[in-house]
Amino acid sequence: MRPNSQDFEGEVSGSALTILLTVMFVNMIGFGIIVPLLPFYSESFQAASWQVALIFSAYSVGAFFGEPFWGRMSDRLGRKPILMLTVCGNCACYLALAFAPSIGIAFVVRFLGGLASGNNSVVQSYLADVTHERDRAGRMAWVTASYNVGFIIGPAMGGWLANPAEGTAGFRVPLLVAAAFSALCVAGLWVLVGESRNQRHEPAEPQYARAFHELAHHPVIARLLLVTLLSGSAFSGVESMFGFWAEKKFNWGPHEVGDTFAIAALVAAFCQIVVVGPMSKRFGAARMLAVGMTLTAISVLLLTLANNGTIAMGLIAVAAFGQAIAWPNVAALISRNSDLHEQGSCLGLNNAAAAMSRLAGPLGAGLAFSLYSMDAPFWLAAALVVPAIGLSLSARRAHTHTEA
Repeated sequence: MRPNSQDFEGEVSGSALTILLTVMFVNMIGFGIIVPLLPFYSESFQAASWQVALIFSAYSVGAFFGEPFWGRMSDRLGRKPILMLTVCGNCACYLALAFAPSIGIAFVVRFLGGLASGNNSVVQSYLADVTHERDRAGRMAWVTASYNVGFIIGPAMGGWLANPAEGTAGFRVPLLVAAAFSALCVAGLWVLVGESRNQRHEPAEPQYARAFHELAHHPVIARLLLVTLLSGSAFSGVESMFGFWAEKKFNWGPHEVGDTFAIAALVAAFCQIVVVGPMSKRFGAARMLAVGMTLTAISVLLLTLANNGTIAMGLIAVAAFGQAIAWPNVAALISRNSDLHEQGSCLGLNNAAAAMSRLAGPLGAGLAFSLYSMDAPFWLAAALVVPAIGLSLSARRAHTHTEA
């Protein structure tokens, strides 16, 4: 795999950029909007708690398979048609989920919704196509910021718009609103977003095994995929167990935990909009990646020593700040080191690794919490991030491009 030789192909308009970021925002709404609705499913379908949990996790499983597939297809067929296809699919899945007749159908629809929403790599590839290398970390930060805003709005919207008094119909309104957002995104993509790739190279067959083999042996990309898996597992594990930990330590309820993550998401979004771009230009993407990982490790370790809720809230915000620095720089480095015509595939595999981390992290943290101690998930998270720091630094040494 040769390095990305693309320097700069063009620029994306403000309206097109807004639509692309809205696609990411709606994807994250889809992930979070169902959180307040899960009790409705449990009651309406008389489902066990583990069945309801499967509905929630099905979205990430679908995204795991969708990210590399859609990224690869966008390399072959172009970014715009794949974006329109996947957003249409997402819209249809919101509608289907609103009227799902059984828990089994809801699981299948949720999986297909995650599969359709696995188009983040396509949006990232589009921005990489039209953005100068020195500006990519900043643009990727905007993408992640739209994710964080969606993370805040998604659960809140599901709670605000749901009406328990109406029974099964009470959880349809939030899903119908999300479907309407998706439909608006399709219209915006059609009218305002042009194709970012002037040339399309279509191999006779996808050859996923060979592409994965090449990426697994790439001196930079292989390390970055491991960084995503390790760091993502660490932070998602902390997220999943923080509520249980805070309940035991501070007697917190859902309100305090929700406030903590809302503040953390706002801090992360501010960091990604204001801080990441200029700092990455000045110090380099790889250095900032290592800095972000280090902040995450230190903050989760200090969390075990927190003796009041305010300190705990601040440390979670610092951990989110570290992750906010790290994630956009991973995507920027992958886009720089991937072949010009395989950026979608490479970014898709990176997002698939992130989806896998959202499954592995909570599982590992949950076992650590149950079998060892309430602080064990944070020790585990720090232990995962330390090798990620080393991989970040070694990726910098292997990076063949001169950073602006």
